[in-house]
Amino acid sequence: MADILLATINAKYVHPSLALRLLRANLGELEDRSEIIEFALRQPLDEKVEAIMAAHPRVIGLSVSIWNHEQTLELLSALSHRWVSRPIIVLGGPEAGNLPASAPLLNYPILTASDFLVRGEGELAFTEICRTALAGKPLVPNTAISAVRPLREGGPTLVEPVPVDPMFIDPGYRLYSDNDLARKLTYVEASRGCPFGCEFCLSSLDRSVREFPLNEFLRNLEILIDRGAKAFKFLDRTFNLDTERAGAVMDFFLARLNGESGVRPAPQGLYVHFEMVPARFPAVLREKLTRFPPGSLRLEVGIQTFNKEVADRIGRASEREKELDALRFLREKTNAIVHADLIAGLPGETVESFARGFDLLWETRPGEIQLGILKRLPGAPIVRYDGEFRMEWAPTPPYEIISTSTMTKLELDRVKTFARFWELIVNRGRFDAHLDRLLPQGVPAYTRFSALSDRLFSRFGRSWGIPLDELTSEVEAFAL
Repeated sequence: MADILLATINAKYVHPSLALRLLRANLGELEDRSEIIEFALRQPLDEKVEAIMAAHPRVIGLSVSIWNHEQTLELLSALSHRWVSRPIIVLGGPEAGNLPASAPLLNYPILTASDFLVRGEGELAFTEICRTALAGKPLVPNTAISAVRPLREGGPTLVEPVPVDPMFIDPGYRLYSDNDLARKLTYVEASRGCPFGCEFCLSSLDRSVREFPLNEFLRNLEILIDRGAKAFKFLDRTFNLDTERAGAVMDFFLARLNGESGVRPAPQGLYVHFEMVPARFPAVLREKLTRFPPGSLRLEVGIQTFNKEVADRIGRASEREKELDALRFLREKTNAIVHADLIAGLPGETVESFARGFDLLWETRPGEIQLGILKRLPGAPIVRYDGEFRMEWAPTPPYEIISTSTMTKLELDRVKTFARFWELIVNRGRFDAHLDRLLPQGVPAYTRFSALSDRLFSRFGRSWGIPLDELTSEVEAFAL
C-alpha cells in the first residue's frame, strides 16, 4: 500500500520509465510513502486494475504518451467502477501535458477522468501537488509552479511548472532495480532540450538546452555499470550538440569497452545508444566513433526529409551533403549500428520527392531505415499548415496524417504498407542473402521495393501476421 502511486503503460517490458523514477526520486520526505508500478502495453487489463486497487493510493500520477493514451483511458475507465474512495489523479507526460486547452472535453475524455494536468517537467511540481493534496490544502503558485488554473469547466486543474534546472534534481537512477539493470534498457540523460525548431516535434516548444553536471553524471554511469547495467539508451535529443561533452561521455565508455589501464572493464555485451545530429560529426568525434568495438554502439540519426524546401518550411536544419557524408562515414569507418529516420506526410512533400529521399538514404546503406508517418503531436506547431496543405489527421492517438494536398490517402497508405514490409524484410535482416537481387544496383530502390510491397499486399491482404514460410516464398520468387 502507498499513499502515492506512480504508474504508466510502457511499450514493452524492456522499456522502463525514467520519468516515474525522476518523479519519485524528487518527492523528498514523501518518497517512502510512494510506489512505482509499470505495465506493458499488451498486459491484460485486469492485471493492471488489480495491481492499482491493491496499492490503495490517495494520489496517482500517470505518464501518458500518444502510444499509451487509449490504454490509459481504458484503465481509468475500468478503475472508475472499482473505486471505494477515488484517489486524486494527476496526468502528465509528453502527450497528456500538451492536449489543447481549447478543444471540447469530449474530444479528450481522458481529461475528465483526472484532477490535475501537469504541462511540462513535473519533478518538482508533482511533489507540490502531493504535499498539498495529502495535507488537504489548496495548490498555489510557488517556486516550483508558475501557474495553477482550471483547464476549463468540467476539466482538471492545469499546473504549469517552473522549468527544471538539472543541477538541482535527483536524476533517479538509484531507483532502477537490479532486475531493471540486468534485463531492461537503462535510460539516462546527460542534457535536456533541443536548440532546433522542427515543427513536428514537441522539443520545438522549448529550445533551451540544460545540462546535468558532467562529473556527477559520469559517476552515476559508473555506479550503474557496477550494478549490472549493460544497455544504455540516452534520451538526449541532440547528443552531439556539445562536442566536448559528447566526447567526454564517449571516452568514458571507450575506456571500459577497450580495457584501458586502470579502468574496470565493461561487462560483456555492454552497448550504448545515442541520438545524433547527422550534420554535426567533427573530426574529434569521428575518431572516437571509429574506436567502438562491434556491437557496442547504436546510433539514431534523424534525416526526416532530404527535400530542402520542405525542411526549410518546417524549421528543420538541412545540410544534405554533410548528412550523406556522415552516413557514409558511419558505414565505412565504424562498427556502429545505424538507425536512420524518414517521415512521410510532411507539408509539401510528394511521393516523388519522398522516393528520391529514400533512394539517397538507401545508397548510404544504414543498418536500418525507419519509415515513419507524420503524427500530430498535441501542441506541436506543425498544425499551422493544416489549411495551406489541407492536412487531414486521424482524430485518435497516435494522430497520424491521413492525407495532404501533395500526398493522397492512397499514397500514404501505400507508404505505410511499404514501411511495414521494409521492417519485416530488410530491417530485421532475415533476407540479407537476397538483397542484391531484391534491390539491384542501378534500379531506384523505392520503386523496386514498392512493387514488392504491392505484390505482397495483394497476395496476403495485410502486412502483419504473415507466416514466415509464406513470406519467404513470395520474397524469393520476386528476387528471381
